Amino acid sequence: MENIEAKIKALEQKRKEIEAGGGEKRIQKQHESGKLTARERIEKLLDKDSFVEIDAFVEHRSIQFGMQNTKVPAEGVVTGYGTIDGRLVFVFAQDFTTMGGSLGEMHAAKICKVMDMAQKTGAPFIGLNDSGGARIQEGVDALKGFGEIFYRNTMSSGVIPQLSVILGPCAGGAVYSPALTDFVFMVSGISKMFITGPQVIKAVTGEEVSDEELGGAAAHSQKSGVAHFISSSEEECFEQIKKLLSYIPSNNLEDPPYKKTDDPSTRMVPELNDIIPIDPNKPYDIKDIIRHIVDDQEFLEVQPMYAQNIVTCFARLAGHSVGIIANQPRYLAGCLDIDASDKASRFIRFCDAFNIPLITFTDTPGYLPGVAQEQGGIIRHGAKLLYAYSEASVPKLTVITRKAYGGAYIAMCSRHLGADQVFAWPTAEIAVMGPDGAANIIFKKEIESSDDPIETRNQKIEEYRNNFANPFQAASRGYVDDVIAPAATRTKLISALEMLISKAETRPAKKHGNIPV
Repeated sequence: MENIEAKIKALEQKRKEIEAGGGEKRIQKQHESGKLTARERIEKLLDKDSFVEIDAFVEHRSIQFGMQNTKVPAEGVVTGYGTIDGRLVFVFAQDFTTMGGSLGEMHAAKICKVMDMAQKTGAPFIGLNDSGGARIQEGVDALKGFGEIFYRNTMSSGVIPQLSVILGPCAGGAVYSPALTDFVFMVSGISKMFITGPQVIKAVTGEEVSDEELGGAAAHSQKSGVAHFISSSEEECFEQIKKLLSYIPSNNLEDPPYKKTDDPSTRMVPELNDIIPIDPNKPYDIKDIIRHIVDDQEFLEVQPMYAQNIVTCFARLAGHSVGIIANQPRYLAGCLDIDASDKASRFIRFCDAFNIPLITFTDTPGYLPGVAQEQGGIIRHGAKLLYAYSEASVPKLTVITRKAYGGAYIAMCSRHLGADQVFAWPTAEIAVMGPDGAANIIFKKEIESSDDPIETRNQKIEEYRNNFANPFQAASRGYVDDVIAPAATRTKLISALEMLISKAETRPAKKHGNIPV
């Protein structure tokens, strides 16, 4: 009896040492830099007392560069499972207080084990990244560890949701695991992501740049598009994660979570009848339309500061989770460009992978013209949007609020790309191009030979607008299912969505398609 008690006491002591991480001084330094420790983060993210640790006693086996004398508690990473709002999730949290959270062979093995468990059990996987990168002392074994994580990220893609949370440095090869996951969260002033840091850049190219400018939260949420969510504190970041998970299923075989609402399905929205300006060139905020239509006026925007000419967000209609893609006339007149095409395409593919119906709001004059766009590959990038919508087999509903011209009309989930229901407001203009440009081409001779070319041109523009730039030509062909009063949009969408809930649609058998990357 005494023997077992002594062993239990020794176990408790060993566990205490492991849980102490890098010790008081390093924990204090972590706090002074505005960061929580790995275990504190897990405690704040998961439901109270739900975390179960795995592999706490794992140790490295490196003997190079004096590593045989170096103790790394928990191998620099805390791994395990728990619940968020009662739902199972798997998590790892790198511990910067122990050897800078550097990734070695056994550190990676711990992460790989919980990744495998997440895939087997069909549960979301969340990585809390805070690491100095590969453990140099372990050489190629550390690189092997990264490769095995990347492989699992790819195998789990479209099977379980994968979220990456950057809560410190994430540099070199380490950045590619977050890049392979579905969503990246960053915290202002704390998160840093780059492949080569400021010192290397200065040595190679002579450019001088700070950590923050190069790879801070602002850079990645506004310019590169790497980050999907940005917050001002770790606590706010964890709340964002919880909110995101409330919209998405735990795996690709589940339906998205349903949330009961007191917002009536039959609610009319009279405010929408006056929301489109009389002047077709005047902007308005598409988010106002989204807010009026969705349950309880609530939605979660994804990449709100990147490619602002298109809006991507999660919301609910009659309790059902939906993904919304909408042109934003307030930015670049709602034109589609390289970044908007990339942003929307990736969001569409996530929603399709996880059974989340797609709602599209169209108001775009076309693809953005310009030398930079053409030479930057707008053909290739713009084609991603066509591919993503065509590939998606979830329910697809489209509402054309105003402009839907040319290739951009097709690209924004038209009937021709497989939209299940297309609605148009009376203000919709569906045509090959805008009335101004069309009149210049069609009526060129009449305008040139007229005694008053300006007046004739204006008349012809109006003639074209009345005859072609309206929703009725498309409706007469069956390309638009119904022309509706804006106030009835919520009711119409909910009716169509509930009709389509049982939709089943297959695609030709193939290994995989070849999306224009």
